Amino acid sequence: MRFLYQAKDSTGGVRNGTIEAFDSETAITMIQEKGLILLSIQKEEDVSGFVKAVEHLWEGVSLYELSVFFRQVATLVEAKVSIVVSLQTVEDQTRNAYLKTIIREMINDIEDGVSLSEAMVKHPEVFKPLSISMIRAGEISGNLERSIMYLAQNSEKNYELNSKIKGALAYPLFVTVAAIIIGFVVFTTVLPKLTGIFKELDVKIPWYTRLFMNIGDFMQVYWWAVAAVMLAGLGAFFYYIKTEDGRKEWDTVKMKIPLIGNIFRCIYVSRFAENLSVLLSGGIPIVKSLIIVSEVVNSSVYESVILRAADEVKIGGAMSNVFSRSEHFPAIVSQMIKIGEESGKISEVLHHMAIFYSKETDRITRNLSTIMEPVLICFIGVGVAIIVFAVLVPIYNITAAM
Repeated sequence: MRFLYQAKDSTGGVRNGTIEAFDSETAITMIQEKGLILLSIQKEEDVSGFVKAVEHLWEGVSLYELSVFFRQVATLVEAKVSIVVSLQTVEDQTRNAYLKTIIREMINDIEDGVSLSEAMVKHPEVFKPLSISMIRAGEISGNLERSIMYLAQNSEKNYELNSKIKGALAYPLFVTVAAIIIGFVVFTTVLPKLTGIFKELDVKIPWYTRLFMNIGDFMQVYWWAVAAVMLAGLGAFFYYIKTEDGRKEWDTVKMKIPLIGNIFRCIYVSRFAENLSVLLSGGIPIVKSLIIVSEVVNSSVYESVILRAADEVKIGGAMSNVFSRSEHFPAIVSQMIKIGEESGKISEVLHHMAIFYSKETDRITRNLSTIMEPVLICFIGVGVAIIVFAVLVPIYNITAAM
């Protein structure tokens, strides 16, 4: 079980911390063995775990908040502030209650003699293997300050890449959703009122107008069923892509979507190059670095290719050979990696490659925004034109006949 305690150290300073022990007597003995004078001790209530779980579901830790966390810690450590004081300072400035709880637990663990990397391991929902490996490598090599700085820069770049994805998809997604909602309202309320004129006049109307009338009548009565089917289909889609098979299939489909697929390809290559460069710069062995990168690249397609590269390196081969045989990595990527392997400057080559593909992503997203706007307007215009043609042309014919 876990106990919360308050004790004085040899300098007279008061320390608050947690300790795991079989019972309170064992916990007291362990605290005294650390040279501390116990002031108070109590069992940690189970409700804290429940509160933490609720905070995780309610807030979680976004990539932006994580990048800010690493940047703040890196700045303080670079100023020669101890890691405990740095974390305490960041904790005081953090508004996210869940992240604040995580930082407090890390501070307690470090004060109990645990290393920073071991404290991070206890929170896999926040700190990914890449972050933990970088910190551990810094602790072993004595370059913890540089490792935290690398992580801060890496987190910021990953956040920028994710922002580019959201920025590129935000406009077309918004327009598509708005068009669906407007179309739903038109077919359930507006269209039945307009086509009611034809029913009153009892005149012959074209087949396409009859089709719209039938759709409008159906939607007016069973709109709730149509809405339920649409929501169920959307829910089933998101559920499926969360499964292993669904994620693999969706990752493959994303790469084949016109215009958008090229953005994903550039982002995945940039993420691969940036993260692998950071890990290799931090002294992580190349095989382990490739395995870690395969987990954080966030694409099952690229994950399988990177893992094959790791297997190739294990048997003494070159990872550039695997990338050259993959259709998902541009030829220039495998060529540059091969140059890096031969020159022994693979980390520097990957860093320059990440910069290049980051700029390429910027260029493509800007062009996408320019292209998508008129395309979406044309699609919406065609849809509106069909509805207007189906409704107004018969009205015009009836008026002319009268």
